[in-house]
Amino acid sequence: MIGAHVTDMINAAVVAIKLEATLEVMAETIHAHPTMSEAFLEAYEDALGHAIHK
Repeated sequence: MIGAHVTDMINAAVVAIKLEATLEVMAETIHAHPTMSEAFLEAYEDALGHAIHK
């Protein structure tokens, strides 16, 4: 990953992997706003069919 605020996104991915979290758990996790890690929240919700920002 390359870009501004990429550390926010790496942190979100590492937490999910380390916890072996399910999509449901990660979709229910609070994500700080406004941050790039919100992109992961949108991805989790989209994978579950719940995304509203398409």
